[in-house]
Amino acid sequence: MKFFNLHTHQFSNQLDVLELVNQYPQEFDASIPNYSIGIHPWHIVQDSIDEELEIIESKLKDKKCLAIGECGLDKRIEIPMALQQMVFEKQLALAEKYDKPLVIHCVAAFQEVIAIKKKMAISVPMIIHGFSKNKETAMQLIANGFYISFGKYLLRNSELELVFKSIPKERLFLETDTIKEGIAAVYELAAKYRNIELEEMTTIINANFDTVFNK
Repeated sequence: MKFFNLHTHQFSNQLDVLELVNQYPQEFDASIPNYSIGIHPWHIVQDSIDEELEIIESKLKDKKCLAIGECGLDKRIEIPMALQQMVFEKQLALAEKYDKPLVIHCVAAFQEVIAIKKKMAISVPMIIHGFSKNKETAMQLIANGFYISFGKYLLRNSELELVFKSIPKERLFLETDTIKEGIAAVYELAAKYRNIELEEMTTIINANFDTVFNK
């Protein structure tokens, strides 16, 4: 593995990339070699929650399932926050039960996610994917034990450079999410921003992968 892609919706099948491909319970593709699976807050359907949680739990026993997610909270959608929180907490409980990391979708709800982590005493790694906020929010997440993944917004918003450079290297991941650019482009910009060689950037992310996913 040269590159690790923390979160993508497209499996590219490149030999030098280990991709954590996002899967949904009702659209599961068994041919994908490494994946996360979860109920995204956008896709919560109240009548199918229990069935989807059963599917998730069955996949957590699969060695190819590396994480739960993406799951989380989103204040900018119409699905009630109480329902989102219930579904999120059930997935957190599964992550603890099966000792799996979590890929977190969070929109305008960072304080709530931090509070839930504390309330449930979550011990497994929690990774905020697609980070695009300010340094203050990033530092609060770091102080509360979260990892932070950058990708799409790092490429699109140069103002994130200072935030990205402030993240401790041992709490960092990189991803592509839904963008067309490959993960190598994200690594190249990340290395440039931190004023290091591409090889050192890959070493940092691979070390974090080992810490979080090869326990």
